[in-house]
Amino acid sequence: MAVTGPTGTFGSGLIPLLQDDDRIDRIIGIARRPFDPAERGWAKMEYRQGDVRDPEALAEAFRGADVVVHLAFMITGSTSREMIRAINVDGTLNAFRAAADAGARRFVYASSVAAYGFHADNPERITEDWPVRPASRLFYAQEKAELEHLLREEAEDSPDLALYLLRPPIVLGPDAVGAKDVLPGPLAPLGRRLFGRPRRLPVPVPLLAPEHPMQFIHEDDVGRALQLCVVAAGPPGAYNIAGEGVLTVADVAREFGALPIRVPAAPAQAAARAMARLPFLPPAAEWVEAFSRPAIMDTTRARELLGWHPRYTGLEALRATLDGGTQRS
Repeated sequence: MAVTGPTGTFGSGLIPLLQDDDRIDRIIGIARRPFDPAERGWAKMEYRQGDVRDPEALAEAFRGADVVVHLAFMITGSTSREMIRAINVDGTLNAFRAAADAGARRFVYASSVAAYGFHADNPERITEDWPVRPASRLFYAQEKAELEHLLREEAEDSPDLALYLLRPPIVLGPDAVGAKDVLPGPLAPLGRRLFGRPRRLPVPVPLLAPEHPMQFIHEDDVGRALQLCVVAAGPPGAYNIAGEGVLTVADVAREFGALPIRVPAAPAQAAARAMARLPFLPPAAEWVEAFSRPAIMDTTRARELLGWHPRYTGLEALRATLDGGTQRS
């Protein structure tokens, strides 16, 4: 099998499981930057330097692979949006096409809850039969929704390649990229400042939407879901995955040691919607749209059809991040 982006957050949860899985004999790990799998204890992995923007490199890396797990994706950074799109959208399509040409039988893609968008008619609990729709402003969410539609179109032309889509919420854990940035987008600096304070002393902090509901998932639980898509008999399609429990922004702030100043949910969400409509919104501030409407997922399908069950609650995943891994088992 082959995995793109194996050294990121999702790979940190998946590769150790594949390493211990007797059903997996060999893993090709494709990444732009060199790394030594042996230093990470990944004895089954062979490193191949490659860029998802290079179809020929992918074709060479995927040769003989029966399963391709595509984890390479850029979320943030100072790179232009054109470059981000070339990696995220064009690169994902390159990976799917290369997998199809290589004769792979499964393609597993890590999508996101953001693919559903933040719309007024979203149900209280979103199931997989609810349509994925682009967000109004949030570029990351727009790309996730677009990619799901494009991948489904590609899958129709490649019926022998089963498409698996995982939709996690915010992924946390000791190896999570930017683990201290638990609050996304414009709230990340707040999280970093709070993280550096003594957590025993409550700090009064006004929050945009303290009652806004959020789901989290531990990186290890994402890894287990990916593993089941690789080796289990669950049917292809989309799967919502999330840790047990729903937290609020205020709950997160309290874990950081903050004392949230409460604002009623409706006015706070209305303010977020108004901010999201502002023209020329800076890229980092686009994340305010995520607080304009709740997007809480139902995970029944993953439990019943994949046999997936999270080991960590959302709160445990958050605490594992803040405690530097002491919650890991």
